[in-house]
Amino acid sequence: MQDYYVSSWEAISQDANSCDEASWYSSPVSPPVRDSVDDILDQWRRERPDLDPAPIGVIGRISRLAREIEQRLEAVYQEHGLEPGWHDVLATLRRSGPPFRLRPTDLTTALMLTSSGTTKRLDRLERAGLVERTADPHDRRAVAISLTAQGLALIDRVTEAHLDNERAILQALPAADHQRLADLLRSLQLGLPPVRLLT
Repeated sequence: MQDYYVSSWEAISQDANSCDEASWYSSPVSPPVRDSVDDILDQWRRERPDLDPAPIGVIGRISRLAREIEQRLEAVYQEHGLEPGWHDVLATLRRSGPPFRLRPTDLTTALMLTSSGTTKRLDRLERAGLVERTADPHDRRAVAISLTAQGLALIDRVTEAHLDNERAILQALPAADHQRLADLLRSLQLGLPPVRLLT
């Protein structure tokens, strides 16, 4: 399986190398335009010329984009009355399909949270009337988490606004580059070993 991912990454890289500069950098912002990460790279090259800071050019930008995108997404969630962390729980239940019910362990895995982190979110969502704890129909000793009618209606409204927001964010790149970027990010994600959740 790992060979497949490596091959996929190499194929994408070869595809990028085979394109001329104009086609690869089809963004409205031309390659020479600098950003704050370029300044960071220059500073490290000046202060530690013995080191190659090139990874910062990728990881630094991913990290900064992640924080900025998260802020933009949270702004839309807040407009609909969602507290931080609520959207992912509701969306996970919604996309599971009728009866919109999952076990807490399934939610924990899907959300990449610890069990205590999941419990805290579920407690708040239950108090807000958006989810409910019921007996697991397959195991009466276990608990299942279901969307309430109120939660279902809310996440359906939020999802429409959420997707509009994500499309607006991606307008910074030409549509032709979206799939290429998605492929590169997928290869990077799949190529990394799993991390142990600490909180």
